[in-house]
Order: sequence, then structure tokens, then C-alpha cells
Amino acid sequence: MMINLSERLQKVASFIPIGSVLADIGSDHAYLPIYTMQNNITKMAIAGEVAEGPFQAAKASVMANELSDLIEVRKGDGLAVIHKEDLVDCITICGMGGPLIASILDKGKDKIGANTRLVLQPNIASHAVRKWLIDEKWELITETILEEDGHIYEILVAERGNPLKPYHNAEKEIYFGPFLLKEKSEVFRKKWAHERKEWERIYKQLENVEERDAIKQKKEQLMKYMTWYEEERL
Repeated sequence: MMINLSERLQKVASFIPIGSVLADIGSDHAYLPIYTMQNNITKMAIAGEVAEGPFQAAKASVMANELSDLIEVRKGDGLAVIHKEDLVDCITICGMGGPLIASILDKGKDKIGANTRLVLQPNIASHAVRKWLIDEKWELITETILEEDGHIYEILVAERGNPLKPYHNAEKEIYFGPFLLKEKSEVFRKKWAHERKEWERIYKQLENVEERDAIKQKKEQLMKYMTWYEEERL
């Protein structure tokens, strides 16, 4: 039974190197590793899940597709499911918040090999992932943005390298994404137009609040974001 992936996961799969050993963290029903095996993208895969329900669902999917000899479903927290002898050279983490993805990577960074590619799809706060990549000496090699079923997703791809290579104005580009900011696609503009309205709404609410230090800092942060928005003519 051939797996049909969502557009979001198809795009993620397109960044997985041919012939790689994949570890898909938070694999849910293991659809991504099943797809990569069925389409000859990966030669082996690990589907990692921390919760019992998704773990059992992943096992059932792998068995139903007769791929138990090529995809191992493991229960564990984050990158703890990866063993050195697995020779994993691509890790995917999709559908979580940016801070959680950064936390998973940080907690398990000793499990990530030097020649590994990271393909990361945060649902929110992608800047938290970019910040982690810079801090840990990973180079963001490309990124993309797409809209599916009313949701906008960003996908970040990184390898070991010069962490500052794609950045010119690091603070702004960490927030917006250096590749995405340069391209300024229609979906990208749509995302930030929505965010701009939210910043303005929150800022106006804070105008009526007693200006303690935390409120002042939040207003300054929002003003900075709105200034960036205007500078980039989004």
C-alpha cells in the first residue's frame, strides 16, 4: 500500500538525501519513513515515538506495509532512540514548536553524527531553531515555506558548517529566516502580514496597561518587529 503524504511531508522528504539512514523523531504513524522506503529515498529508517499510542500506531503502519525489516519503530524520548551503530545520517523532526525542537536537539546532541543532515519543520517560532543551529555550529543550507489546509509551515535544512554563512543582519534574519526573507514569497508575505496585525493589536492593548519593566520590554520588542516589517516592505 503506497503511502500518500501531505504536501508538507512531501517537501520534507525532498530534502532527505538519497541512500541515507533516517531517524524520524515524533514519527506518529511512521508515514514519512514508510514513504521514503517505498520511494527508494532511504535504505534504513528509525521511527521514534515517546508516547505509547503513536508508538503502537507507527508499529502497526510499518507492519501493514511489510517494512519491519527496514524500519525499526522505537519508543524513547527524542534522540534517545538513536544508537551509534545505526549510522544515522539524516534526522527529521516535524510538527512541533520551535522551542521543543531546539530542546530535543540540545538534549540529544551527542547522538548527532558529524555528517548528519537535519530537516526540521517547526509549526511555530522557527527562530528558536535557527538560534540553536547557530549556537551549536550548524549551517542553515536552505529553507522553504508553504501553505497547506490553511496553515503555513517552514522547513529548515542544516548541516555542519559555518553557522553564520547565510546571515547578514543576524538578529532580523534569525527571526524571519535568511533564505525566506531574501525570496519574500507570496506565502511568506501572507504569514508576516498576519503577524504584523497581531503585533499591532497587542501593542495597542499594552498602551492601556501600567508600564512596568516587562510591559516596556514587550512594547520595545513589538516595535522592533514592526520596524523590521516596514524596512523589508513586506
